[in-house]
Amino acid sequence: MSRTSPVPETPDNPTRRLGMTYRFNDEHMDLFFMAALGWGPAGGLDIGQAYYVAGQVIDGDPDSWVQAFSDYGDDLDRQADAWLAKGWQRSAGEMRLKAFACYRSAWQFAGPGKRFIELYAQHQRAFAQAINELRLPGSRFETPWKHTHLPGHYFANADADAPVVLVIGGADTCHEDLFLSVGRNLLERGYSVALVDLPGQGDLQAQDLYWEAEAEKPVACVIDQLMSQFGVRPGRIALLGLSLGGYFACRVAGYETRLATVMASTPLRDAGELFARSVQAATAQHTAATISAAAMRNHETTFWKAGARTPQELMERTSTMQADPSRVTVPFLSLLGGAESDLFADQARAWHAGLSSPRKSLVELPADTGADGHCQVNNRLRLAQECCGWLDDLFARTPVAAK
Repeated sequence: MSRTSPVPETPDNPTRRLGMTYRFNDEHMDLFFMAALGWGPAGGLDIGQAYYVAGQVIDGDPDSWVQAFSDYGDDLDRQADAWLAKGWQRSAGEMRLKAFACYRSAWQFAGPGKRFIELYAQHQRAFAQAINELRLPGSRFETPWKHTHLPGHYFANADADAPVVLVIGGADTCHEDLFLSVGRNLLERGYSVALVDLPGQGDLQAQDLYWEAEAEKPVACVIDQLMSQFGVRPGRIALLGLSLGGYFACRVAGYETRLATVMASTPLRDAGELFARSVQAATAQHTAATISAAAMRNHETTFWKAGARTPQELMERTSTMQADPSRVTVPFLSLLGGAESDLFADQARAWHAGLSSPRKSLVELPADTGADGHCQVNNRLRLAQECCGWLDDLFARTPVAAK
């Protein structure tokens, strides 16, 4: 299959997230390769670096993926150390952020267990060091939740009156990678940015915190923490949810009164339906013996994050992940990539139509935008442009000029 081959349209792929094959025939690898490319403009790997690493990966083999990205991360980390020893602090920080991006990509296919934990610790260390070396205005914060805490980073804009965008990722994210996905763009466009892991995100599943249907509860605690620690004000907070975070955002929008607006790419009103149909599709692949080792590894991680051991348990634990658009009166922006599955598209359109919000918008991004992938994975700038345009209008702000 060529790099520009369309992805086959089948009713058995409810989680389709790309409209064409970019580098790998394995759809999971191709998606996360595009994620690695998409982080480049914000400080992740540049195109040549990403393609070099991809050249060391065997299509569909998760272990080769983990090894290639982790080895390259080690190389970049050593280069950052060498430059720091020379006093080249900015260059060292830039290289360190790329090392972080490598370690982050590496753990995507590590699966549950020791290797994941090791790589996750490396990515945390590299990210913290890069933020310090680049002198970015980032502060780590922790929100008490159950028997542990929810980790996050807060990036304060130089404008003390800047509204705050709280960004929540999905099933395959950590709060640090959200900085590259959209956080840095939001910061540079005039907003303070809070990034956080909810239960089941980042490495919290290793601490026995799993996805929760009632996302409004941990998010309320996060907002409490932002208000007490950073002086964030009610009515000056926007929430952005990406992927499964689109469900979390939809759910929160019906309960949290301190938000000025909510944005989602892609809004999901019934995440339980997504997981039920995903299980059905995976079962069919197993029966046909067409599932790749990379897909299997990805499925294992999904079960881990949900706190499930069997397909039936996964469906049961996610069956109550539902949000009611009629509860939502806050201004709401919905983003939908044109290449996403019929399930994503149907839910996004139904969500938008059912909103009680007097101010709402549904933006659909077709192939010619280059942003038709899930969460605009193939054009992260467009994600930031749509969100910041909406926010600038809502808060009546003059767009920040490019530096």
